Amino acid sequence: MAPTGKSPASKSPSVEIDVDDRVVRVSNPDRVYFPPTASAPSGATKLDLVEYYLAVGPGIVNALYERPCMLHRFPKGLAGDKVHQKRLPAGAPPWVETVRLHFPRWNRTADELCVTELASVIWAVQMSTVEFHPWNSRRADTEKPDEWRIDLDPGPECDWATVQRVAGIAHEVLDELGAVGFPKTSGGSGMHVYVRIPPDHGFADVRRGALAFAREVERRASGDVTTAWWRKDREPDQLFVDYNQNARDHTIAAAYSVRGVPTARVSAPVRWDEVDACEPDDFTIFTMPERFAQIGDLHADIDDHAFDIAPLLEWAARDEAQGAEPPVDPEDG
Repeated sequence: MAPTGKSPASKSPSVEIDVDDRVVRVSNPDRVYFPPTASAPSGATKLDLVEYYLAVGPGIVNALYERPCMLHRFPKGLAGDKVHQKRLPAGAPPWVETVRLHFPRWNRTADELCVTELASVIWAVQMSTVEFHPWNSRRADTEKPDEWRIDLDPGPECDWATVQRVAGIAHEVLDELGAVGFPKTSGGSGMHVYVRIPPDHGFADVRRGALAFAREVERRASGDVTTAWWRKDREPDQLFVDYNQNARDHTIAAAYSVRGVPTARVSAPVRWDEVDACEPDDFTIFTMPERFAQIGDLHADIDDHAFDIAPLLEWAARDEAQGAEPPVDPEDG
């Protein structure tokens, strides 16, 4: 899976990348996507981005497999505009798979990328994709999530140490539930924890259970955590457990997705015993390939640990019986 050659000089510069049994032509491979930094004095090019995704191939495919996927594209690199794209970009080869989604609010449909092989990821990078944001459901039934996402989202004055501490509380609650959580850095300032669930419930139930879990974390966090949906109701030094990331058509960066920030951070799976020592900047497109080669995909066996959310729905019913409000519709936020 390496460059195999260049196109004729009469065409725009390009390289051809062998990806399993596919060939993906990457144009403008030397275009700078990420600016120079102390750790990467030359910055990073489109080809560097391709080579990163090749290096973590099994991990990114596992994270995206058969999920509708929104693309965050930077056609001119980070220095240019960012494009949030639901629909598959035009010109896709016939082997790039999609899934059709309906959006009731606008009564429209969109055919979104549906990754089943690494070549589809590399083709999306050729189309200037930096970030991959998949749904938490799969195309077999896009209305039934199979992934519960715990998003630890720090406020503007909330430090990384608080994120680490709250991640530990979330881990404690998951252990008590008998649920296996798979943590990762967000690639920004927060952390995510994913829990595989059977696809037995709709988005509303999963979101309701996610809020009940968030409230339990809030109760244990001594004021550091909020579940208030409205920003005006949150203190800037609090961490918001964003239960609404489990709402329909809400997506967050996949495990192994690069983030569109100057340091080329990655949303990196970590072990629980690494949480207290890691820093977001530990994981970039420059450091992750060696890490992946050494330890592989830390989320590889997530499908083997499905958790029935019935206890969370019982918590939700208990909270609501005691006067707690049900989840706010994110469309109202």
